[in-house]
Amino acid sequence: MQTQHVPVMLEEVLKFLRPEPGGHYIDGTLGGGGHTKALLERSAPDGKVLGIDADIQALARVKERLAESVSSGQLVLAHGNFAELARIVDEAGFVSIQGILLDLGFSSHQMDNPERGFAFSADGPLDMRLDQSEGMSAANLVNSASEQELANIIWRYGEEKRSRQIARRIVHERAKGAITRTAQLAKLAAAGVPFKSGAIHPATKTFQALRIAVNHELERLEAVLPQMLEVLSARGEMGGKDGGRMVIISFHSLEDRLVKEFMRREAKDCICPPQVPVCVCGHKARLRLLTPKPMIPTSEEVSANPRARSAKLRAAEIVLK
Repeated sequence: MQTQHVPVMLEEVLKFLRPEPGGHYIDGTLGGGGHTKALLERSAPDGKVLGIDADIQALARVKERLAESVSSGQLVLAHGNFAELARIVDEAGFVSIQGILLDLGFSSHQMDNPERGFAFSADGPLDMRLDQSEGMSAANLVNSASEQELANIIWRYGEEKRSRQIARRIVHERAKGAITRTAQLAKLAAAGVPFKSGAIHPATKTFQALRIAVNHELERLEAVLPQMLEVLSARGEMGGKDGGRMVIISFHSLEDRLVKEFMRREAKDCICPPQVPVCVCGHKARLRLLTPKPMIPTSEEVSANPRARSAKLRAAEIVLK
């Protein structure tokens, strides 16, 4: 995930979701509400958008920002993680869904607030939880995981070559006292590495890794993908004339790989191993790829919003049976 001040790749999102008056859409990562606002405008006057977010603060901000749409019933807000998409959709009574958006970026409200502990530009409590009402904070993880566990997390989720060295340093430091502040961790993760202004800070990958682990980001992305397929397929079963669409914006290779592999697999009629001479899986394609290769932001967007630079957008459409 990455941060954003404005909706990333908004024109591309609208191009692939094709929102229209009367349509029903889901923004599974509400964030600052930028994409949601555009979907509301395009689906007005009688369309509906279901906005989901695990961050109760984000929901409160959007509820205030888009108060008119909430009061009219055009915008339905739900607190929860998109990994529980099917349950949330069912409880909201949301049906005949034409499109689902997942923007896996973090909002600037989250990243720029030192009290949330996501970044190290200013010192704050080492938290990193999207939903602060549940789960283990980054401080809990850093102070309880073994050296091997920390090294594995930093290597797997941050692809940090110095993972073992950083883990060893963390364990040595916490023996003197708990590590509870972002500045403490940043100093440990960056120790011994020259840093030039304008370059990527040497603690960046460690912070990314711990944030992914704390929020179970990859596991939740894996969980939601098949649910998106089922929720959108239900439209066809209810007599929809065209297939619903899914659009996913990712911000690092681990996320993008999961999305790419899922979409490609579901776009095939057979997923048997290559060595099997005759298909025995019975798998039928349920998706049509709209982006054989991921879309990336234009140079103009990156200039205006540098935080969009690592974004990759993939889109697919349900194949009606």
